[in-house]
Amino acid sequence: MENITFLNPIFFWLFLTIPLAIFWHIYNKNNRDASLKISTTKSFKNHYSILSKIKPLLFYLRLVVLTLIILALARPRTVDVSVKQRSTSGIDIVMAIDVSGSMLAKDLKPNRLEALKKVASKFAIDRVNDRIGIVVYAGESYTKTPVTSDALIVQQAIKSIAYDDSIIQDGTGIGVGLATAVNRLRESKAKSRIIILLTDGVNNSGTIDPRMAADIAKKYGIKVYTIGIGTNGRALFPYAKDANGKFLYQMMDVEIDQGLMKEIAKKTDGIYYRATSNEKLEAIYDNINKLEKTEIKEKKFTNYNELFKPLLLISFLLLLIEIVCRNTILRGFI
Repeated sequence: MENITFLNPIFFWLFLTIPLAIFWHIYNKNNRDASLKISTTKSFKNHYSILSKIKPLLFYLRLVVLTLIILALARPRTVDVSVKQRSTSGIDIVMAIDVSGSMLAKDLKPNRLEALKKVASKFAIDRVNDRIGIVVYAGESYTKTPVTSDALIVQQAIKSIAYDDSIIQDGTGIGVGLATAVNRLRESKAKSRIIILLTDGVNNSGTIDPRMAADIAKKYGIKVYTIGIGTNGRALFPYAKDANGKFLYQMMDVEIDQGLMKEIAKKTDGIYYRATSNEKLEAIYDNINKLEKTEIKEKKFTNYNELFKPLLLISFLLLLIEIVCRNTILRGFI
């Protein structure tokens, strides 16, 4: 009953007439009732009529009728609002993710790659009206999933991202990663197309120059947000595996080609970010999420269900009962 509204609530002022009616009824009660003085009531003992007990109920029946009429005049109705949304300028997004061995460094917790997967997954969940694709790269690159609106596929793709030098050559090929991401978007019909390019190192692999890949992105009107991930100074990096296949770590200098990342972002009208902690990485993706808004058109449909008709019908029936009783079986008692 929470969605009941009243079109004409001003009629609620008429409820003030109810206490006035009660007062007037009590004030005039003695004038309406006839009285007879007798010396004894013995002869009337156990001869009370049920009709005399029903008589006062007619007044309260009138009050109920008055209450229902006032409620009907106030026009009660239920309101059902339905909303339909339509994306008018969807965004196609490709996340190009560095999966080189250095992404296992432990300056972010539990490591850079796992921290990124958690944040990227949340970012993808928030982009409910957009299509998202995943590209992974190290010394080489490949498409993990093409741009799709299927959120489940995207989530599974992000979850399955892992470092595996048996599948992809190790190294940091920023150029091939960016070029593959551009190739995923160049035929997109979306009004806005963006790439989120993340790396933790210096371009040292691949057959495509990162600046050339940035030029191609600019040609196709693709904006590139670049992210350098890694703390300032030194961090625990994997450098080898032991006999059991577990990574061995040692402290090493963190090197990120920030100049290149800034150049790529500036050339494509994007922004360069530096993520030195889990919190900063999350804040970066939140910021990109706010900058790249999908335009949504919303239509509201309101359906009103009028309730005054049943109230009027009930009040009419009660009034009819009151009139019939007053002029028939209770006529001699009124």
